[in-house]
Amino acid sequence: MRFTKMQGIGNDYIYVDGGKELVPNASEMAVRVSDRHFGVGSDGLILINPSESADFEMEMYNADGSRGKMCGNGIRCVGKYVYDHGLTDKTVLRIGTLSGIKTLQLSLGDDGKVSSVRVDMGEAILTPSEIPVDLSLLDAGSRPEDPGAPLVRVRQQFGERPFEITCVSMGNPHCVLCLKEEIASLKLEDIGPVFEHAPLFPEGVNTEFINVLSRDHLAMRVWERGSGETQACGTGACAAAVAAVLNGLADRSLTVSLLGGNLEIEWDESSGHVFMTGPAVEVFSGTFE
Repeated sequence: MRFTKMQGIGNDYIYVDGGKELVPNASEMAVRVSDRHFGVGSDGLILINPSESADFEMEMYNADGSRGKMCGNGIRCVGKYVYDHGLTDKTVLRIGTLSGIKTLQLSLGDDGKVSSVRVDMGEAILTPSEIPVDLSLLDAGSRPEDPGAPLVRVRQQFGERPFEITCVSMGNPHCVLCLKEEIASLKLEDIGPVFEHAPLFPEGVNTEFINVLSRDHLAMRVWERGSGETQACGTGACAAAVAAVLNGLADRSLTVSLLGGNLEIEWDESSGHVFMTGPAVEVFSGTFE
């Protein structure tokens, strides 16, 4: 199987041209190639397939083999792959995902290759049932009277301590915590799984731990369902920005600093769409036996 490893600010995936390579058991293959000791090493596997409704389709799997609906860093690298590898000459692309078709704007460097990508991530989903969140499992006193109301700064017990959470979907579920304590000192390997597997989130959840540095700058660490802590998460950065705005802590255009680098996020007030801009980098190509 021919593959290319790519990364968006450290969030790395194995990419396969689904138009040329047949991957009969993609879920199992994702587990094999993602292993950082016995495989290639990645946060998951992404197949770039032909599409009848878009320019291409992104078929994404997490490192544990579970199917992912959307990945912000991953889709930027899809844009770079199809342009740099000559599959298209378009600089505006429509990519199909399980969370709908996303529009990409490619920016080219001096070498004629894609250096960064701006992605229209669509509208942030704030209705609890669509995220999804099981409102019946919220702690007493935290359940909103209106079941359709956004869950902003809701107090909920996780493990041994309560947290104030804000829940957002960017095509996949996110739980955002705006913390005063330094996120660098958090033991995510202990607390992350508590959120990921909490019954409150029937499909699991990605959890973003953020410090608000200023109204236009957030610092963030992320625990991704199915992959653990990763260097970055594009949909998570979008969810964190939306949550910070909803909490009255940030403006609609801001920088999110993750372990692997920075993403520029804009939550457009008129359209309600969230836009993410960041780099995409090809690491190497090879053959997996």
